[in-house]
Amino acid sequence: MSDSHSADWSEWFDSQETEIRNSGRWRAPRSFDAHGAVGELEGRTVVSFASNDYLGLTAHPLVQAAAIEATTRWGAGSGASRLVVGSRPIHHELEDAIAQWRGTQAAVLFPTGFAANLGLLATLGTAGVVIHSDELNHASIIDGCRMARANGAVVHPYRHLDLDQLQSNLASNSSARQVVVTDTVFSMDGDVAPIDDLASLCAQHGALLIVDEAHAVLEHSPAPVVNGALVIQVGTLSKTLGALGGFVAGPRSLVDLLVNRARTYIFTTAPSPADSAAALAAIRILQSAEGDALRERLHQHINRVLPGHPSPIIPVILGDEAAALAASQQLLELGLLVPAIRPPTVAVGSSRLRIALSAAHTDEQITALVDALRVLETDGGQ
Repeated sequence: MSDSHSADWSEWFDSQETEIRNSGRWRAPRSFDAHGAVGELEGRTVVSFASNDYLGLTAHPLVQAAAIEATTRWGAGSGASRLVVGSRPIHHELEDAIAQWRGTQAAVLFPTGFAANLGLLATLGTAGVVIHSDELNHASIIDGCRMARANGAVVHPYRHLDLDQLQSNLASNSSARQVVVTDTVFSMDGDVAPIDDLASLCAQHGALLIVDEAHAVLEHSPAPVVNGALVIQVGTLSKTLGALGGFVAGPRSLVDLLVNRARTYIFTTAPSPADSAAALAAIRILQSAEGDALRERLHQHINRVLPGHPSPIIPVILGDEAAALAASQQLLELGLLVPAIRPPTVAVGSSRLRIALSAAHTDEQITALVDALRVLETDGGQ
């Protein structure tokens, strides 16, 4: 019987692969041998416009040196969860630095930003709680809401940036404890949520506001209280800071609760000392004059590619999946790595190129990108 069931599973694996391939949506990772924005891909040297390393800190000498020093002192891994014996001095130092950087009482580290959203939303989302989530929020928020729903919470997605619908939904659930959760910068469109307006709505209805700051590199951190609403910040160490990990920053009472309740904190190995030390070094750079210069350089790059756009994520909407794949391949042949994003990552009919800019890009590389995009537009790509 066991052999029969194994055969059934093998047939199912094959059927699922066939289904995805027949839909034209089979994907696989490609080995990109890169240091910073330039690397080798499939035998050619390319400039990446695909990475979320917005300030180029992944390859910063001080960030690399901090990771090496931490590995020499504490080893490659932490060896256990934080509550067992996995907590190192660097973790506590980084949490203090994050709280200071984000202007909050405290912060708690998670292995990834994905784990931070899962842990926070599953902890807050229990019976009697209603969570309102922007429909274009990141997958980690969506999955965190699913976990909250399993715990007894009610989840109401609202149309992207539709404050009128959100207002109506909040008013309809006034007897419940309510949470509004949103990305600050949305990862596929690069548009920005109106945090002040959202906070005003939350204050009006006594709701907690959670903002995912993963892609927020140019924005100022929201205050702990905005327009009368309590604000909780979720973030990642892997984008602006160029390392790996996630965090929740907010009141000390919430942080202490997460340490005791968040399953993605309790039941997983602590972040590596190297990643934590790299993130700490990156925060120090970010808070220096060099950090200001890097953000200004990134802002200049954005204005060269799409003047007035609010973030380093610039979509080129093509609609058709085949058109997006063809445009991506055309840019690759010019030495520019710009990924095609298609369903299920984005909605059917909204396939696109997703350009991600970095302060690490040179002026010449930005020129090459702008010229290539003009060729695409001339050829009818847009």
